[in-house]
Amino acid sequence: MTQNRVWPWLWIAIGGAYFVIPLVATFIFSLKAERDTLGFLAYSNVFDDPNFLNSFTFSMMVALVAIALSWLLVVPTVYWVHYRMPRLRFVVELMTLMPFVVPAVVLVFGLIRTYNTTLLNSRQGGWVLLTAAYIILSFPYMYRSVDTGMRAIDVRTLTEAAQSMGANWQTIIFRVIFPNLRVSLLNGAFLTFAIVMGEFTIAALLAQPAFGPYMNLLSSSRIYEPSALAIISFALTWGAIALVQFLGRGNAQNLSGPR
Repeated sequence: MTQNRVWPWLWIAIGGAYFVIPLVATFIFSLKAERDTLGFLAYSNVFDDPNFLNSFTFSMMVALVAIALSWLLVVPTVYWVHYRMPRLRFVVELMTLMPFVVPAVVLVFGLIRTYNTTLLNSRQGGWVLLTAAYIILSFPYMYRSVDTGMRAIDVRTLTEAAQSMGANWQTIIFRVIFPNLRVSLLNGAFLTFAIVMGEFTIAALLAQPAFGPYMNLLSSSRIYEPSALAIISFALTWGAIALVQFLGRGNAQNLSGPR
């Protein structure tokens, strides 16, 4: 029994060390921007760079729009498949896997060849095309998050109860289905946010001032600042995870509260 207890903790410790040691080494290296002392000069240089704020704000806005549009596309589709066409679930799942089959560089070159004389003639058009590409990339993650949440609720009972009270389809989707999928939507939103903030190929080839190309440019021209930027990105990512967990816990408490 003692051995059965030791081995799981041993493997957890090994896995934790595998992730923590490189992170600590990166953090220590980022503090060595000043000679013979440890300091936050590299972090100060990153935050003082106007391109950091501009690229981060740009990618964050693209991520928020991509998340909102993904919700509007995926949730009604998954709902309709569960409620009316369960036999098409396999077909829809297969379609959402296409971003795994088509490489990002192939996707972006196809978009450039298709919209070279229309959307790419303006800055707003490039922004729209970049957002659409990120929506496509988020389909596998957003669909599975929403599909998992949809399987956890009784879609048919909720729909029939709402219809018995005179609700139309728009009311059912936005006031019945969406609130019951809050945790799943937040999980899909986090994955989409992580994809947008770290993606490089599509943003670079579309010549958009996104956060991914900025990180790549900084790593090729600076020494300590890329390590500081990696720690900042890691902190932002885990901050988003903590927010999802906090909101999800609040939702679980509301669902399990007194009736």
